[in-house]
Amino acid sequence: MLTFVFLIFCNCNAFLVLHYSKYVKSQHLVLQNTPKYTFVKHNKKRILVAPLNWGLGHATRCIPIIKALLNQGFTPIIASDGVALKLLQKEFPMLSSIELPGYNVTYAKNGKNFKMKLLKDSPKVLKAVKNEKKAVKDIIETHQISGIISDNRLGVYSKKVPSVFITHQLNVLSGSTTWLSTKMHQKIIKKFSACWVPDIEGDMNLSGKLGHTNTFDIPLTYIGPLSRFEKKATVKNNKLLALISGPEPQRGLLVDKLLKELKDYPEKAILVKGLMEDEQTIQIMGNVTVYNFMTSALLEKTINESDIVISRSGYTTVMDLAKLNKKAFFIPTPGQFEQEYLAKRLTEMNLVPSCIQDNFTIDKIETVKNFEGLKAFDFDIDYKKLFSLFQGE
Repeated sequence: MLTFVFLIFCNCNAFLVLHYSKYVKSQHLVLQNTPKYTFVKHNKKRILVAPLNWGLGHATRCIPIIKALLNQGFTPIIASDGVALKLLQKEFPMLSSIELPGYNVTYAKNGKNFKMKLLKDSPKVLKAVKNEKKAVKDIIETHQISGIISDNRLGVYSKKVPSVFITHQLNVLSGSTTWLSTKMHQKIIKKFSACWVPDIEGDMNLSGKLGHTNTFDIPLTYIGPLSRFEKKATVKNNKLLALISGPEPQRGLLVDKLLKELKDYPEKAILVKGLMEDEQTIQIMGNVTVYNFMTSALLEKTINESDIVISRSGYTTVMDLAKLNKKAFFIPTPGQFEQEYLAKRLTEMNLVPSCIQDNFTIDKIETVKNFEGLKAFDFDIDYKKLFSLFQGE
């Protein structure tokens, strides 16, 4: 049981602290009333799309999948918790949504305390996953679900319907225990009908050893990188865009650091805090415009109009910036093995400079000009073929 808990912490960006919020069935299994949606094809099959609530990355990369399901005539039902659920509700107000039991992921201020936090909170983690499984069982029966797409939610699957697990982490990096976390990850994925990897299979890929291994004995489908954005030719209105997300307190610590560094910045800059709140707020601080959050449409426009992006090195962000051919500077979340690996790899490939959070100063942005920047890969996904799993084909 302890190794299973360890996987939950290591998987999906090396969880540090997971807190279980009490799950009340009568509250969390009520679908919101939403308008009827008209499809080109009237398939009527309901597909549960359940991203992990870990920052915003898992939710945002499900946006193109949800749009594709709609285009293919399915009825997506959103299931998540916290900011991930709020984001998807804002993006798809016409769709029904369900709140799942939350892991309530937070970070310690010092990432070195990871394993001690794991031992302390393991009972809460086990209880959270157990309740998640119960919730999914009830959802399938109550709402006639025909298929499941789980983006890194370990308890969201069923033997009764085709269940897909989305992950870019076939190798789950956890330091000296990578072999164990990877082995346990494979064991979990075997419970699903299929595993989709949002990357390409060849050598020129984005995820490196995270998404590519010779020791994985489970059939995989490399579906190509996922991004909700499109590249557009626009005038560059902003020198700098700081785009922040992720669990507390590290999200807030980086926002505070960037606000301090940008206080006297001489050129136009935008900072997005990554706070999904009911209303959007905008503050002007010198040459810096600060947003609590942006919708996908506004964020796409803003990234296209910005010369340089400062962000975490989460894989979803890497995919988005590659799609938009952006120059960037990465600050990996302290203690997240995955982000530290991606940042180091892309720096060594002379694509994106990076540094640890404590060492960041705004003058380091000048090094971006010496790097090539991220470039687009093949983003054309055959969704009809991909979704044939839910058609019994």
